[in-house]
Amino acid sequence: MTKASAPQANETHLGQILADSEVFARAAGETARKFFRKHNNVEFKEDESPVTVIDQMIERDLKQAIAAKYPQDGIFGEESGVDGDLTGNLWVIDPIDGTRSFISGNPLFGMLLSYMQKGVPMAGIISMPMLDEIYCGAVGHPATCNSQPIKVSTQRSIDDCTLYINEGDKMVVEHPETLSKLLQVGKTRRFGYDCYPHALLAAGHIDAVVDFDLKPYDYLALTPVIEAAGGIMTDWQGKPLDLSSDGEVVAAATPELHRALLALLNG
Repeated sequence: MTKASAPQANETHLGQILADSEVFARAAGETARKFFRKHNNVEFKEDESPVTVIDQMIERDLKQAIAAKYPQDGIFGEESGVDGDLTGNLWVIDPIDGTRSFISGNPLFGMLLSYMQKGVPMAGIISMPMLDEIYCGAVGHPATCNSQPIKVSTQRSIDDCTLYINEGDKMVVEHPETLSKLLQVGKTRRFGYDCYPHALLAAGHIDAVVDFDLKPYDYLALTPVIEAAGGIMTDWQGKPLDLSSDGEVVAAATPELHRALLALLNG
């Protein structure tokens, strides 16, 4: 394979990854819808985050589907840990992103699936089962929602932006001064949770999201979608996100807005 054809081959490969990921996501969505608002039993993990048998069922089914199609790839699931190698081709699964929403009857939970190569997020899926929306993005591919192209907004001004602040209840305890600053910017601010605000950013409905206390399976699928839509997503220091990031993330529609938010977060 020539040097010129290698990137093209990988782009084709990522296209297949996205197509397969959407199939996996639709099957997972069917399971989530089947058990939504069914008073499922809930357990709490050591970090006090909830988990249901539905999280575990979806993750098991996703792992089986991925392993059948991509047996050489590693898989990292929130509930069951790592199968295979973290450093090569790796799939990262969050079977229900927003279990607290799921168990409380809130339909804004998602399913996240990311694909990495040598530690770099290359493709991602944000699935919203109860909304019947699947957001896709990959390096070299346009971002889509249900196969329709999406793009971030053109908002450059921090004063005029629509900003979502995720995990505000945690930020008010651990970063009260930062939260206070965030509440002074933008034309519109909303508190949120989980992945949907990031999907709204990718689709151009809002302009920025500041998020906090995330794990790799919470953010690795978001980055390819937002970047494929033309946006920027990093940690609070402006560094690219990977498996070792600290879980403090900021996403914005434009470089100007992203820089302004970084300045605020680090001021």
